Amino acid sequence: MILIIFLEWDGLMQYFLHKRCLFVVIIAFFVFGMSTSNHFVAAEMNPPLVEKMMQYIEQDPALQGSIVGISLRSPKDGEIIFQHNGDVRLKPASNLKLLTAAAALKVLGENYRFTTNLLMNGTVKKENLKGDLILQGKGDPTLLKEDFDMLASKVKEAGIEVISGDLIGDDSWYDDVRYSLDLPWSDEETYYGAQISALTASPDKDYDAGTVMIEVKPGKSIGDNADISLTPNTKYINIINEAVTVSPDGEQKLSFRREHGTNLVKISGTIPLKSKSKREWIGVWDPTLYALELFKQSLENKGIKVIGNTKKGSAPETAHPVYSHQSIPLSELIIPFMKLSNNGHAEILVKEMGKVKKAEGSWEKGLAVMEEALQTMGLNTDTFVLRDGSGISHADLIPANEITKLLFLIQKEQWFSVFHHSLPVSGDDTKEVGGTLRRRMKDQKLSGRIIAKTGTIATVSSLSGYAEQKNGEKIIFAILLNNLIDEEKGKQIEDRLITMLVE
Repeated sequence: MILIIFLEWDGLMQYFLHKRCLFVVIIAFFVFGMSTSNHFVAAEMNPPLVEKMMQYIEQDPALQGSIVGISLRSPKDGEIIFQHNGDVRLKPASNLKLLTAAAALKVLGENYRFTTNLLMNGTVKKENLKGDLILQGKGDPTLLKEDFDMLASKVKEAGIEVISGDLIGDDSWYDDVRYSLDLPWSDEETYYGAQISALTASPDKDYDAGTVMIEVKPGKSIGDNADISLTPNTKYINIINEAVTVSPDGEQKLSFRREHGTNLVKISGTIPLKSKSKREWIGVWDPTLYALELFKQSLENKGIKVIGNTKKGSAPETAHPVYSHQSIPLSELIIPFMKLSNNGHAEILVKEMGKVKKAEGSWEKGLAVMEEALQTMGLNTDTFVLRDGSGISHADLIPANEITKLLFLIQKEQWFSVFHHSLPVSGDDTKEVGGTLRRRMKDQKLSGRIIAKTGTIATVSSLSGYAEQKNGEKIIFAILLNNLIDEEKGKQIEDRLITMLVE
């Protein structure tokens, strides 16, 4: 024990005097199984690898002034193999979705589906509904234009040609708070900051609920305004087209801005003649009315006339069902959620957990349910700060060791294969498999060996999951990089650390 103390003190003194003791300290702790508040090395870890990783962390200029949290854990027994600031609370960015997905699978189950009800409050006489038609949403983020067309067909099948009353959108399944607590105002118009509603719509099968896809193509001639189209094609969004077609060797520089509190979108800038189109997803203002407008359009396309107003409201107890639509199961929804890091799905799942377990579809109740579920799985939620389900908040805090603990513990859950399958796979070119890792770690040494969740917000980059080493052994890892000046360099640092680990 005296020798250990001497080595540790001598190492610390050498560090402060010469900054050359790191390897000595690591070897001392490796041999004796000791730990410090900053890092711990278990007997299974290769000392040269530890030295190499720590040297890289200390010397990379992009990490100067940053905070690095690393946790490596055995998938067999859950023992921590190596940690650096592993118990320090750090911003996880979208690595928080690992917790949200696990809690949702635990609470709701892999077969859970969202429901959308079609109701009428009145009677049908001679193909005329003497009353209101109500579209009642219960959180489904997967409703597409084709689903509204199908619902309109069900109205037609019910013998309704005219709706004398109002067309009502009921989003009361969740509360009326549209944005999570810490969402920056600058993210309101983005697809990843879209409003959360129990009645919403998506433009395509990525299921970015509450958004519209805008496609900009060059005009026919230089000087013409660009050609702009919307998916779905809707009058709910008003476009101001200030984008101009320039010469083929010109620059494509386009700006998309939605005016706060409206659905007026200004598109400006330049697009070269004969160049590829540019797509942008914009979060709409009030997704409930957006979904209702799409439904009204579908009704009109089926020849069904709406005489009354289109508005929001709650279905009365006297309303009776026309049709009930079920979403895809959570086991399928979790693919675009995790592969593409869909913030809207995360927040909807939080509110759904709150509604199902505490009869209130709010962030407050949903996060409480989420914490309870994580506690039952064995996590120490006293070390967390949870403000949302997506990780977009800069107030979210989780230690790297708790992330690897989660990834170890859930291996015993019957839904683990669903969870594991939802994670992005390094180097796979397809969105459906590679997801947010499809353009990273494409080198033969890494491609297909890393199954992990990415994360990025301003000044933060993260990567946590499962890695297969060169010798075939598996390892659970979490890397949280905070206080970065350049998040893209953070990605390169993560890839370099993972390369060291795999090799």
